[in-house]
Amino acid sequence: MLGFLGAMPGAVAQGIIWGLMAIGVYITFRILDVADLTVDGTMATGGATLVVCVTSGMNVGLAMLAAFIAGCLAGLVTGLFNTKFGIPAILAGILTQLILYSVNLHIMSQKANLPLSVEKYNIILSLRNIPRAILVGGIFVVVIIALLYWFFGTELGHSLRATGCNPNMARANGINTDTNKIIGLILSNGLVALSGAMLSQYQGFCDINMGRGAIVIGLAAVIIGEVIFGKIFKNFALQLFAAVCGGIIYYIVITLVLRMGLNANDLKMFSALVVAVFLGIPFWKRKIAETRSSKEAV
Repeated sequence: MLGFLGAMPGAVAQGIIWGLMAIGVYITFRILDVADLTVDGTMATGGATLVVCVTSGMNVGLAMLAAFIAGCLAGLVTGLFNTKFGIPAILAGILTQLILYSVNLHIMSQKANLPLSVEKYNIILSLRNIPRAILVGGIFVVVIIALLYWFFGTELGHSLRATGCNPNMARANGINTDTNKIIGLILSNGLVALSGAMLSQYQGFCDINMGRGAIVIGLAAVIIGEVIFGKIFKNFALQLFAAVCGGIIYYIVITLVLRMGLNANDLKMFSALVVAVFLGIPFWKRKIAETRSSKEAV
């Protein structure tokens, strides 16, 4: 138990970083109603871009901006595949993800991983100083949620939400749904890449496979946040914050099961099962409610 409590701050720090990625997943999954698998590649793109820029002498703030832009470009490619080539969103994301694997290797000069030492470079967060990592990650989350809350309150933001809610009605009202999908995918993948940039700083390296399974973690964070806080957090900003809370809870649970002896190689399977269970909860609740109502009618 003491070991678990000692590992809690690290789990919270990682949860915040991945929670930022979950916000990006929330934009496509809940707002646009698009299943975007690009994020598995975009996460590594953001991390690789930051490490290469920082180790080349660039200021860490500019390097994070570069990582964000790289993620936006990845989202643009997926959006163009989906809207201009007529490729289904899931397949478009898979294609971009495959492209990004090669792109990421080129960014990293054909190396599978690159180190980023906190002692050598002036980075803003590291696992060697977990309280600072939690503080910096928390500030980023608050600022980004505030910006997204403002953006989705604008006319363009409302049109994005209308596109995901009812694309046919949106088109009937003169909204260019294709353009809105592209904008949403750009914004989502930019945030995912920014999360990757923060993760590479936190762990002290970037790896070509660091984003593998990211979509599962992102969905887990979103679903956990909705199931636990859905009835409490009605405001849009709080719904985004719930995704971050879901990321924190997810990593706390992961830390707990690892302390209980789960094989680390089984984490992906465990994560998928967690997502399946939480995705199934609303369905089970609806079925139970329908059964009760039918019995009462009889």
